[in-house]
Amino acid sequence: MASEKNGTLYIGFSSDLKNRVNKHKEGAYDGFTKKYNVKNLVYYETYGEVGIAICKEKQLKKWKREWKINLIEKDNPGWRDLYNDL
Repeated sequence: MASEKNGTLYIGFSSDLKNRVNKHKEGAYDGFTKKYNVKNLVYYETYGEVGIAICKEKQLKKWKREWKINLIEKDNPGWRDLYNDL
């Protein structure tokens, strides 16, 4: 999730992405996304196994910001909110 290209990036894992993003958009969770007004889903990946998804989440959190931006822009160059596509 992101606030905008030059804003805050958030990486997280969920077994129910649509519900999780909706809760972030509503500001239902106190914490990082609420504090930094992160509301747009600009990139996501799906996995069949929870363990693999968690490993990928941990890997992406270690990436440099530039690498994360390049990953997003490869599939979503306009930083469109993908929430309605879920």
